[in-house]
Amino acid sequence: MRVATVQPFTVPADLTANLAEHARLIRSVEAELCVFPELSLTGLEFEALAADPGLWLTAGDSRLEPLREACRASGVHAVIGLPLVEDGRRHIGSLVLGPDGETVATYAKRNLHNSEEELFEPGGREVIVEVGGRRLGLAICLDAANPDHPRELAEAGAEVYVLSALFSEGQEDRLLDQVGVAAGHGMWVVLSQYSGKTGGMAAFGGSGVWKPGGAAEVRLGGEVSEWAYATITS
Repeated sequence: MRVATVQPFTVPADLTANLAEHARLIRSVEAELCVFPELSLTGLEFEALAADPGLWLTAGDSRLEPLREACRASGVHAVIGLPLVEDGRRHIGSLVLGPDGETVATYAKRNLHNSEEELFEPGGREVIVEVGGRRLGLAICLDAANPDHPRELAEAGAEVYVLSALFSEGQEDRLLDQVGVAAGHGMWVVLSQYSGKTGGMAAFGGSGVWKPGGAAEVRLGGEVSEWAYATITS
């Protein structure tokens, strides 16, 4: 399975601009799976999200249609970060779209920072989806800091740990430690995180793909709107 992880430029709290850029990137991808960072459609702009209900999305929101069309055009699965409303609850979410533009799954971040708990509710379930014959377990940022999270996904049969995140400057060791824990369970790790600023924090890039055991297959530097490609093998 060929995967791609991207470091997009996210315009703070500008859903229209970010939907257009995500659609452009999805149309340009040459892989079966592409992965975007945490809250990639808005950035981690918590004040704006608290003030503007129009920034929140459901899985069936018609504003997501450009992304569905892009997935159909490229024949790709996409993991997209968004402020998700599900059953009346607000989450930091991942939306998985399939190559026919269909909703394959949604996932709500289970492990929240204190500041996030003021605006979001934690999810209550693990999510594993199948792409290209591989079982992918979904994770968002702080999930990976809880060692039970990757362990439970590995025990449930996940072969790939798909992590959408924000690691700010100074957290390089944290990134590598958390990737290493998931890889230590025998899973590939696909990480998409930010480069540039979001929510007042500066990220350093470094998205990539790691093999089971923790060796890096491919890593990006600090560039924005840059792809890292890898082929996940047995």
